[in-house]
Amino acid sequence: MMQYKENRLYDALVVGRAGLDLYPQPVGSKTRDAELFASDVGGSGANIAIAMKRAGGKVGLISALSDDPVGEFVRLRLEIEGIDLQMMQTTYGNERTSLAIAEVRQEDCEVVIYRNNPADLQIVCNEDVKLAITQSQNLIITGTSLIEADSRKQTLKMMVHAQKNDCKVWLDLDYRPWNWPDQKTTRFVYQEAAELTNVLVGNEEEFKILQEDINIQVKQCVSSNQVMILKRGKSGCSLFFGKDRLDTGIYNLPALKPYGSGDAFLGNVIINYMSSRDWQLAIEAGSAAAAIVVSRQGCASAMPKMEEIELLQKQIIIKPKTIWS
Repeated sequence: MMQYKENRLYDALVVGRAGLDLYPQPVGSKTRDAELFASDVGGSGANIAIAMKRAGGKVGLISALSDDPVGEFVRLRLEIEGIDLQMMQTTYGNERTSLAIAEVRQEDCEVVIYRNNPADLQIVCNEDVKLAITQSQNLIITGTSLIEADSRKQTLKMMVHAQKNDCKVWLDLDYRPWNWPDQKTTRFVYQEAAELTNVLVGNEEEFKILQEDINIQVKQCVSSNQVMILKRGKSGCSLFFGKDRLDTGIYNLPALKPYGSGDAFLGNVIINYMSSRDWQLAIEAGSAAAAIVVSRQGCASAMPKMEEIELLQKQIIIKPKTIWS
């Protein structure tokens, strides 16, 4: 069990991208055939922050937005959601807030992401950010923040500062191959960041980037007193902590699209673990949130509230059942 010693201003701060998502309409359309596009906030950082806020958390987002109408759209939507934006930074050069066009289809679902000179990689670990970290219980890092040298330097500074101030660091590996020059570079960066982490989160592909053999990574986490959360998609999830292992299933809902579940899962795991100090309850709540999000259009706007998660858990049994070993 991870210990949280005191009440702090923030339950969590999230470091990562926030952008504009567009969804071809009507639902099920290919982008080329769209009649209209529905808008939403997106980006892993924004999605995780909103997932935690809707689960009842006190959350701040550390990112950067361009000084233009797209950046303003994202900022306003985040404000409406109640995300603390005191650490949000603004770029005034040629950087641009990210744009994603995502089809709402279960099969043949294409997502196009525009990230040329992205604003969110201009984050700086300034004094405001350092102060906020000392006032937060958790710091959540998304792997996207590590892809570029300057952003990586600033992100690692935040992680070091968090560790010095008893702020738990969660690293969502969030591997996107097109962001990286090669797997060797990715592995080196991930391993450096992993050393500053309390909880490592990823799927099988992502953990194999971090370490060729997942079993070796499990042993490393045990020896370093780290928690490892391995997402297995439709097969559920496995959590490793010390000598204990937790295997959980999924809540089976009809899926509308194949993306968004990871951000919903992580945000709800964090807030539920903080309130319950029970990994099983936290993982099951995260799994329920993931099922709800893939059954809806959008990402940020699809994040469920606690009442919706609790209702789903009353209506549907997680399968296969949760097992400790």
